[in-house]
Amino acid sequence: MSRLGGYAGTAVRGALFAALLFGGSTLAHAKELQKVVFMTSWYAQAEHGGFYQAKATGLYEKEGLDVTIKMGGPQINGMQLLLAGEADFYNGFDFQVLSGVEKNLPVKAVAAMFQHDVNGMITHKDVTGLDGLKGKTLFIATSARASWWPWLKTKYGLSDDQVKPYTFNVQPFIVDPNAAQQGFPSSEPFTLEQQNIPYNFYLFADQGYPPYGITLVTRDDVIKTKPDVVRRFIHASVLGWKSYLENPAPGNALIKQANPKMTDALLAYGVQSIKKFKFVTGGDAAVDGIGTMKDDRWKASYDYMVSAGLLKASTDWKNAFTTEFVKGLDVKPN
Repeated sequence: MSRLGGYAGTAVRGALFAALLFGGSTLAHAKELQKVVFMTSWYAQAEHGGFYQAKATGLYEKEGLDVTIKMGGPQINGMQLLLAGEADFYNGFDFQVLSGVEKNLPVKAVAAMFQHDVNGMITHKDVTGLDGLKGKTLFIATSARASWWPWLKTKYGLSDDQVKPYTFNVQPFIVDPNAAQQGFPSSEPFTLEQQNIPYNFYLFADQGYPPYGITLVTRDDVIKTKPDVVRRFIHASVLGWKSYLENPAPGNALIKQANPKMTDALLAYGVQSIKKFKFVTGGDAAVDGIGTMKDDRWKASYDYMVSAGLLKASTDWKNAFTTEFVKGLDVKPN
């Protein structure tokens, strides 16, 4: 018994030493990871899939980053949290950043994860294009007046008199055969299909609406003091998007954990829409890789905002973004 006990004691001491050795190494490694907080623009959904995929599959950790993803929502101002230092990165939009630069806010876009804006118009089957919206009742949210509505109104000769408030409920559209409403391809069409309601969907980007859909935004001080962190976060996120479109299961598991109201069916529909409209993989991304941005696209957004009275012409639009971190990434979609 004493000899066996001696062997056992030696084994236990050896195991404890190994645990302390490797456990200490693990703790040291954890301390070496750079903490990063990323804020999304809304509740967790397929449109954030690449970021959750990078978290779920360890891509951020491979880049030496300990990333916390925080959800946005209707009562959360992500840009304010970014400016306050509560987040290091935010998935924002061209117009937000350009408006911020107009106000001398220290923010910049560093990558474009969606090459096209996701807004569009849902119509009944008798409407065969956006040029068929004249005379229709248009359910539009107030926020659209500071983004795409001036573009749509001018391009197709529409009127403010046609507009009624959109309350994010498809029922008014369903019961009114003369109505059309705003929507995202991954959201309202899913609801209509669940109810077997025929519809058409027209993406504004297909008709020349210029902005990017999702831009990765950070502060000037982060770019200045932690350029390597910016580069590594973008690289891992871009790889996350490529991985998510190949097999979204790991990212979707985290999305459902963050947002229990998200269903498998809605997530699958969202991924299908992202692929169908090539939000991540289309446009310049097909040639230069996921996340790429171009000066002429930002200039187009600036020109539109100025023409619509949404931005002062004196705004330094080139200060709204930098392409230094996406050049050379060259992560091509499959």
